[in-house]
Amino acid sequence: MSDEAPRQQFVRFAFYKALPEWRRLEARDKERARCELGEIVGAADEKMVVLRTYSTVGTRGDCDFLLWQVSYEMDDIHKLAADINSSCIGKYLTMPYSYLAMTKRSTYIDKHEHEGQEGRTRIRPTDRRYFFVYPFVKTRPWYLLSFEERQKLMNVHIEVGHKYPSVKLNTTYSFGLDDQEFVVAFETDQPQDFLDLVMALRESELSLYTLRDTPIFTCVQMPLAECLAALG
Repeated sequence: MSDEAPRQQFVRFAFYKALPEWRRLEARDKERARCELGEIVGAADEKMVVLRTYSTVGTRGDCDFLLWQVSYEMDDIHKLAADINSSCIGKYLTMPYSYLAMTKRSTYIDKHEHEGQEGRTRIRPTDRRYFFVYPFVKTRPWYLLSFEERQKLMNVHIEVGHKYPSVKLNTTYSFGLDDQEFVVAFETDQPQDFLDLVMALRESELSLYTLRDTPIFTCVQMPLAECLAALG
């Protein structure tokens, strides 16, 4: 068996917002721009490990759709962003939120590892309809605790999560890459279970060490064409 460490993935959550000018365009111009963006995203999808599209229309007022991107090469993520900027629709889009992270094996879940997760070094998305995303930062006192103390608190945290098997967690790491320390993303078909999970986690002692866990994005998985149609 090889001792080589699993290859880590780059993960980007890019949230886009359409300018009001977009809705004033002629229908044929909007359709041409939508088709062009579809071709750009389709070409990127062939190179990336994961490229999922989600709408935030109706759930957020400050963004309209999300492109969840996972690749072994940062160049793939850069090219997609550059191609969108250069597209017809690019001049009508802003990016109010963007989070960059990487996969990494967790220090705390060795005893709780689920089969097939490969130490969290590989994103394995599901087809669940709802996707909840937020950046996460811990307080400095958390890092001053001993590893044993942190593991004890994390064990409780993990046990709470296991009570909600309908919610799949994807944890990615941003230390030194972006402003946050982690980006957490949850997939589920049962948003009420996610609500109950978050409430339960707030009651755990570990929540004392949370500095920031907002903004929170509620996203609905759908094809890009549907995401763009929702822009009006």
